[in-house]
Amino acid sequence: MADVSPGAPGEEEEPARAGADRGGGAPWTRDLLEHLRPAARDPRRVVDWLGAAVGGTAALGDHRGGLLAGRRALPEERLVADLAAGRLASAAVDHEGQYARLVAVGRPPSAHVLTVWRDRPFDQRAAEVVAATAWVLDVLLEEREREAERRRLTRATADLGLAVLQLLMVGDTVAARRVAAGMWPGLLDADGLCVYVLEGPAGERERLRRRCAEVTGGRALIVRCPAEDRHLIMVAPHAWGAEAAEDLQEDLRALADGTAGVFLGGSVRQELGECALAYGQAVNALLVARFRPEAAAMYAERTHPQRLMPPDALYCWADRLLLPLGTLPLATHAELQATTRLGLEFTAVKAAKVLGVSRNTVRARMERTGQLLGADLGDLRTRAVVHLALSALADGAGYTDGGPREGPGRGTGPGLGELLRAPHLGTWARELLDRLAEDSRDLRGTLRAWISAGANAERAAQELGVHVQTVREHVRAGERALERRLLAGGSDLYEVVLAYLAARELEEPELG
Repeated sequence: MADVSPGAPGEEEEPARAGADRGGGAPWTRDLLEHLRPAARDPRRVVDWLGAAVGGTAALGDHRGGLLAGRRALPEERLVADLAAGRLASAAVDHEGQYARLVAVGRPPSAHVLTVWRDRPFDQRAAEVVAATAWVLDVLLEEREREAERRRLTRATADLGLAVLQLLMVGDTVAARRVAAGMWPGLLDADGLCVYVLEGPAGERERLRRRCAEVTGGRALIVRCPAEDRHLIMVAPHAWGAEAAEDLQEDLRALADGTAGVFLGGSVRQELGECALAYGQAVNALLVARFRPEAAAMYAERTHPQRLMPPDALYCWADRLLLPLGTLPLATHAELQATTRLGLEFTAVKAAKVLGVSRNTVRARMERTGQLLGADLGDLRTRAVVHLALSALADGAGYTDGGPREGPGRGTGPGLGELLRAPHLGTWARELLDRLAEDSRDLRGTLRAWISAGANAERAAQELGVHVQTVREHVRAGERALERRLLAGGSDLYEVVLAYLAARELEEPELG
């Protein structure tokens, strides 16, 4: 029979335990309060302690009747539901020589239910222990819920930041501003940005993120890189002014220089829609930072191959090559172009993580782009040429409103061979490749074979008749000599491929 009142004590007092509680407060209160220490806050241990303290057993269930702590099933569902919903504050049950006390813990309509069983009636001391334990459990469960809510909010904020970054990566600045407006009002009001990439131990990323948030004062978007566990990506809009931007850069340099195992790479200022380009620059600078004592480097503007070609001829050729993309609907064209640019810079897996799609989606879009262009994107020379065309149009003379720019000579003009024979480009190519001669090994020949083999060290080793480890060591030495990332692929590698093409040490790829 259930007693819905707060529960009266039993008829008999327990003399031995009552005597143990004399003077200085009851020992059980001190034991119970020990469970509030930061290192001991575990509701399951509290429930186990309660059962032993009253000479019985105890269990804690949720409002659905699920068992959270203890090893004994809760009483009938209807009684538990009444307590969880707030219709009862407590209840007592006496059935077949078993005495149970039920107490609601928490706030209705989803309160938890604490149940204690004994084989004798509840005396005053036992009732006090149950009531005090219910209060302690209420404190612990409320703290746990606040912590869970904090984690959910942190995760939601991180997911939202990643979504903004992914929109910026594909150049959708309108949607990026709309998504960011609620959480970071005014953050993307600027027309330009810089991107910084911090590399550090994977276990230190959260601490680094907090340090970066302190340095920026909440005026930058800080995202855990979805593709690299050791990277933090920081998008700093240029709304601060030149002096504030320089101060930020110096603070970040100091952070990298003063923290063991942390490196910093930063981009130059780019338009808001060129976040992917800025990100690539920051990653390139990060490679240089690893070889510098201050552990930080900013991207140094250098002469890119497309800057050494006749602009009108280059744009005309790029328009012709990429014309099939411009005939697609605007949304499809933008999707393919953005995916292709990232797919050429990174592996399919990394590009998929940055874009928030599956790697099969990236591969399918890349394959469709290749089919439309009549280009084998599995060939490294072809990838370098398509990357050149996309980079040329991204410089500002490319597609307008989703289609190729109009102009005289759209269907005619110089081909790739004529562009590669530009005098200044040839000079640049020779000077770049001549750096490889500073090493006594034949780095130039190894890199040429490695590129021809599609950056496959095993195939290059077979062609050269050397050990595969020799090829890898030569490629790494080439990275240091050329100051460009080669093993990671991307724009640095494509520049070296174009240098070999311009020096006529590689055959031009066939393009549809």
